[in-house]
Amino acid sequence: MNKKITSLLGDKSDYLLGHTCKTIDKSLIHTASDDVIDKLWVDTDRNLPTLNNLQRLFGHGRLANTGYLSILPVDQDIEHTAGASFAPNPIYFDSENILKLAVEGGCSAVASTFGVLGSVARKYAHKIPFVVKINHNELLTYPNSYEQIMFGTIKEAWNMGAAAVGATIYFGSPDARREIVEIAKAFEYAHELGMATILWCYLRNSDFKKDGVDYHEAADLTGQANHIGVTIKADIVKQKLPTNNGGFTAINFGKSDPRMYDKLSSDHPIDLCRYQVANGYMGRVGLINSGGESHGASDLADAVYTAVVNKRAGGIGLICGRKAFQRPMKEGVELINTIQDVYLDKDITLA
Repeated sequence: MNKKITSLLGDKSDYLLGHTCKTIDKSLIHTASDDVIDKLWVDTDRNLPTLNNLQRLFGHGRLANTGYLSILPVDQDIEHTAGASFAPNPIYFDSENILKLAVEGGCSAVASTFGVLGSVARKYAHKIPFVVKINHNELLTYPNSYEQIMFGTIKEAWNMGAAAVGATIYFGSPDARREIVEIAKAFEYAHELGMATILWCYLRNSDFKKDGVDYHEAADLTGQANHIGVTIKADIVKQKLPTNNGGFTAINFGKSDPRMYDKLSSDHPIDLCRYQVANGYMGRVGLINSGGESHGASDLADAVYTAVVNKRAGGIGLICGRKAFQRPMKEGVELINTIQDVYLDKDITLA
């Protein structure tokens, strides 16, 4: 066991590394492996160019051919404003530094905007797989309106040499149904052209907060968001790590079954995350969890915690942005590499 990892986990080390999942048994999970394309994708309806691009993602960087992914995502300049995102480290106003961080960090891919990737595409498209983020919630409309809109076309991403496209749907929002239809069509065309698809399956609805508890990261709600995401043919789903459960029952909507909470999950973070994995066809469609916002000194420990939970639950990696680029590049590379070390450590196994 990597001593740095156990040290960063601190008093949570035994709680996470010693946990045995007694909810959804690990034998039911399709686990990460060096032959992930042959094991999970060859029998699907994905065409040969799409299989090639999935292999590009899984065959690049420090995690190459492990079945795990480490992706650097930088679209916060649109989602949260460029000033707010890059003020901690202004070098990232220069788009090339985003690509340099991904390359230096040994990432599987870099996920960013049409503008960022297009501005340096000829120099980097053959050096690291591109994931072009095709839609965003821009934050300049006043009052703020939370709605994902297209910022470019699938053909434009293909012309850029992208291995994959990424998109966000705000499940639960008033705009969700339009976004589902729009992204389902976009993903169909992306697959037709041979690109893989990654969906940010996020929740957004003010009514998902009840009696002072925020259920935007509840396992039952995020799990269903993931399930809708794989239904519209996301090849990989990105989700926030679950922090609680019982959103359906607390808010009193949708349909649920008591066994979702006492048989298929528990209050342990690994069991909550496994429920998310299960909703991706038991791991046939891989789950990558979000690294989340930067909190400063605790970022490295927080990222390792998330990576351990994701890996032991049956996920396939982490997509970590702000924790990496909102600090000096050398420290950002170190943080990314430490996350990758979790997935490279053979002693950290499926719970």
